[in-house]
Amino acid sequence: MKKRQFVVIGLGRFGSSIAKTLYSLGNDVLAIDADEDIVQGIADSVTHAVQADTTDENSLRTLGISNFDVAVVTIGSNVQASIMTALLVRELGVDYIVAKAHNELHAKVLKKIGVERVIFPERDMGVRVAHNLVSSNILDYIELSSNYSIAEIAAPKEWYGKTLKDIDMRAEYGINVMAIKKNDEVNIAPLADDVIQPDDIVVAIGGVEELNDLENQINK
Repeated sequence: MKKRQFVVIGLGRFGSSIAKTLYSLGNDVLAIDADEDIVQGIADSVTHAVQADTTDENSLRTLGISNFDVAVVTIGSNVQASIMTALLVRELGVDYIVAKAHNELHAKVLKKIGVERVIFPERDMGVRVAHNLVSSNILDYIELSSNYSIAEIAAPKEWYGKTLKDIDMRAEYGINVMAIKKNDEVNIAPLADDVIQPDDIVVAIGGVEELNDLENQINK
């Protein structure tokens, strides 16, 4: 999978989490916020970080917003700025827009102007959203702590017909397989000779870096 271009606008806790995770997964990330201190704080954790007023069309044009594959608008409490930014990003030609909503009315307006996915911070963790944006194989992602996570992974074709011993995720990535989902059945004690079949979902636990390495390998 080719490297994708993401722009994340609004760098509060939620937006920063998305931006850093997208970058850690090997993507190009432009992070934008109106607060210069916030921009400086995230500069080393993304590809580029800039201070800008994203309700100004000329500023967005100067930043080359139209070149990005995905825009994630997570502006804080300023609903007007959120809507204006999303509208401008749409008009400038970004194909896929994700935006944070503060309430159902805000969400309705965002959808009306063409936002493909509306998220609520109370319902969607930033890290989970980032993983879902990057990989169709990562069906769910749950942070247990700052160091460890659980991921539900749709088995890629390279795993079909192979046993867990053949794949050997523990030796290869330092990850442990907790369960294998097959349709409505869940094998909560998978054995080394269990074979991965098409449509299987592997539930794995491991370090954040190790899971990111596995995800990058799947996305190649």
